[in-house]
Amino acid sequence: MSVETGQTDATSTTDTTDTGSVDRAEAFENRERPVSELDIERDRAAHEGGKAKHPHALASILGPAFVAAVAYVDPGNVAANITSGARYGYLLVWVLVLANAMSVLIQYQSAKLGIVTNKSLPELLGSRMSDAGRFMFFMQAEVIAIATDLAEVIGGAIALNLLFGLPLFIGGLIIGAVSTVVLWFQGETQTMFERIIIVMLLVITFGFIAGLFVAPPDLGEVAGGLVPRFEGTDSVLMAASILGATVMPHAIYLHSTLVNDHYEGGVKPTIKRQLKGSKIDVAWALLLAGTVNLAMLVLAANSLHGMTGTDSIDGAQRAISQVLGPVIGTIFSIGLLASSLSSTSVGTYAGSEIMHGLLRIKAPMWACRVVTLVPALIVLWFAKDPTEALVIGQVVLSIGIPFAVIPLMRYTHDKQLMGEYVDGTFKHVLFLIVVALIIALNVLLVFLTLTGRA
Repeated sequence: MSVETGQTDATSTTDTTDTGSVDRAEAFENRERPVSELDIERDRAAHEGGKAKHPHALASILGPAFVAAVAYVDPGNVAANITSGARYGYLLVWVLVLANAMSVLIQYQSAKLGIVTNKSLPELLGSRMSDAGRFMFFMQAEVIAIATDLAEVIGGAIALNLLFGLPLFIGGLIIGAVSTVVLWFQGETQTMFERIIIVMLLVITFGFIAGLFVAPPDLGEVAGGLVPRFEGTDSVLMAASILGATVMPHAIYLHSTLVNDHYEGGVKPTIKRQLKGSKIDVAWALLLAGTVNLAMLVLAANSLHGMTGTDSIDGAQRAISQVLGPVIGTIFSIGLLASSLSSTSVGTYAGSEIMHGLLRIKAPMWACRVVTLVPALIVLWFAKDPTEALVIGQVVLSIGIPFAVIPLMRYTHDKQLMGEYVDGTFKHVLFLIVVALIIALNVLLVFLTLTGRA
């Protein structure tokens, strides 16, 4: 017998440490603890080829947070920030700063969960639910994805209308087609997709801050906006809208996936090095997104304060063109177009990963694109004022936020799941306060909207 002679038959064991002839993927599939098909796919992708696609330099770890950050500069944020500045001047600057600080914590927690567990938040949710539970959770997440895409496609259609005079429905079709091409790059190589999104993010940044170079704001007034205060109940509602729109559910789900997909086909650095890189990645990406949001509010406060007709995206663009000139108005529209294309691509990517994790179905990206695009096209075809649909979409997004942030908070404080990287008491309490604040403000926003007070 092989046991008596001390010889080990490579075909009857899964120990890959004693022999180099056993295929890693086969050993992975035959391990004693049960593994999901997703685990096998990722293990194969991470080790096939024998050569790292990404060296362990810190710069190679950056990228995922910039993709997730696109959710913070979508057309819905554009509308909220412009409206806030035009109505209340610099009053709510502090709200944006607070919102950005909270987003840094939440997005890092999502990245941390993915890095430590090597699973996305949807995968972890799916592994802990019954079949019925997974399906119901997926349905609410899909509704959220549709509501997210609604704002992004409408924003892009408005941008094309402003730039080229295209009908909104035709503009929506073009946004859908171009975003599908962008998603094709994600299927080819994750790195290329990240680069495309980062370039678009830079275009967004230039498009939305260009006006500040033409009409620089008073820095003293901007600093004065950092003092927390309100002016009446309407400003409280506006603050709730800004904070409520800060955390996008699909960005939370997706970030935990991006940190693993980033190394597809390559070799990962250690967990500690990934976490270190992720902190920098999140800080830079959210700083950029926060700067863009702040620039939009300051631009509106400095140039549009007191003007009427700025409650809609197209109205705000016309006001900017009137005050700062048609060139700045055109640059703003280009930024809006880039915002739409990048955010709708990232939103569809998130929807695909949510389906993969919860239902264990790897649907083609184009199919996911169609599912979320069709409702937006219907709104563009039938709605007299598509901008009103953004209000409904924001309410739906608010309802979906607790389904993302509560599990994230629980999992990152789960010692069995996170091991030595589990959140300590202080960080968990801080995260709990942030989650409670976000949920409370979103409940307020939903209540005021449904009762007609918004």
